[in-house]
Amino acid sequence: MNSIINLSGRGQRSPWPSRRKPSTRSLLLFPSLILTLVVFLCYYYSVSRYALTARNSTPSAATLRCSHSILSTGERFLWYAPHSGFSNQLSELSNAALIAGILNRTLVVPPVLDHHAVALGSCPKFRVLSSTEIRAAVWDHALELMRSGRYVSMADIMDISSLVSSSLIRTVDFRAFASLFCGLSMEDACSSSNSMTQAALLNSLKQCGSFLSGADGNVNKCLYAVEEDCRNTVWIYQKEDEDGKLDVFQPDEQLRKKKKISYIRTRRDVFKTLGPGTEAESAAVIAFGSLFTSPYKGSQLLIDITGAPVDRSIQSLIEKIEFLPFVPEIVRAGKEYVEKTIKAPFLCAQLRLLDGQFKNHWKSTFMGLKEKIESLRQKGSLPIHVFVMTDLPQSNWTGNYLGELVQDIRSYKVHFLKAEDDLTVKTSREISVAGHSLESGRVPYVFDGVDKLRKNCSPKDLPDVLLYIEEVVCSCASLGFVGTAGSTIAERIEGMRKYDSCPQSSSTSS
Repeated sequence: MNSIINLSGRGQRSPWPSRRKPSTRSLLLFPSLILTLVVFLCYYYSVSRYALTARNSTPSAATLRCSHSILSTGERFLWYAPHSGFSNQLSELSNAALIAGILNRTLVVPPVLDHHAVALGSCPKFRVLSSTEIRAAVWDHALELMRSGRYVSMADIMDISSLVSSSLIRTVDFRAFASLFCGLSMEDACSSSNSMTQAALLNSLKQCGSFLSGADGNVNKCLYAVEEDCRNTVWIYQKEDEDGKLDVFQPDEQLRKKKKISYIRTRRDVFKTLGPGTEAESAAVIAFGSLFTSPYKGSQLLIDITGAPVDRSIQSLIEKIEFLPFVPEIVRAGKEYVEKTIKAPFLCAQLRLLDGQFKNHWKSTFMGLKEKIESLRQKGSLPIHVFVMTDLPQSNWTGNYLGELVQDIRSYKVHFLKAEDDLTVKTSREISVAGHSLESGRVPYVFDGVDKLRKNCSPKDLPDVLLYIEEVVCSCASLGFVGTAGSTIAERIEGMRKYDSCPQSSSTSS
């Protein structure tokens, strides 16, 4: 017989397990598990809801279709893919407005892209991204701007109200358009506090962007993705004798052999190609790639539309887009700086010294400024007031001509703006609050999310408006303007001065 050994010395231990009274901790465990499960299910639902929406509204290659929201508007839209620096983006906005007017489509106004966040390539060298590639890149960057709280529309910076109020074009903010096209909530992409939920939504929106970029081709009555670009097409309008003809600029024989290029550039009427009676005409959305053009070797790189002899409304639109002003907040800031800070006739010097090709041309850039200042010294009294806008940090002015100007305080009074100046910061805040793009853009009746977009998708970081204020200041320079050769910023300022965008006050006129 086995005996039970008493190890504790306190009597024998029973072979039967005792029934203990449940602890308070055990009683609380079950409700806690239930609560955790409920929270998990709610979270799972919130995440999966966007995935389900994406499957229903963002087509796969096998089941391509538009969302019901975009089709039910009855609107026909034009979207395009801007790129490069702000001046290039502004040029493309003007071109897009023109083509939207010709095709009678509502223009989707894009955000201001980060400087060179998206690059096209070189049209003269026939080395560019395809239209599909650049559309996808622009869409992804626009989502990044929203996600990071840095989204600012082109219509928040440029005043296009005169084009809209005169019924020359219709516009819609990109965020409202994307909500309709994708059938998803863009405001949630800007504001979701749950990073997992936001990630799921952004992934769905990225898939939608792939569809809109034309990765899966055209979709009847939904999407027509324009694949023509500067390598094979020059868009014209109402030039009957040129439609279908070869353009004067073609890749030369050396380029054809070296790069194995087979492109042929053809002049095509944009209305006949994409207007009534074409495959594109029935699509809810026409998606262009780049719409940047510039003169080159006796022609234009992409768009050669300078007049509309038999269409008065388009002729009026051509004249209006030749110069688009900044919004009132920016114009007001520039004039305030001129009148309250400079307070005298002045010369403006726009010196681009660090970016791209310009970093190798300091000598010629400074030479033009020196010659202008010397001529002013011979004509007028000292000191000469000079407003400088440059990409060269002030800490690097020592040892070059800018440093010489600053040191010679008897001869020159040098003025410059900084991003942290009170005037610049105040203007940034005004731009953020105004929300011109959502205010002036057309809102289809089926879309009721404008207030949410205004609340959740306004910039969380103050937008960078320094360049725009500087351009206004330079347009007011009564002693003249010296710009950097080849700079699109200089070209923009010259245009502003040509159109007298800054009526001179008595304190700044010479």
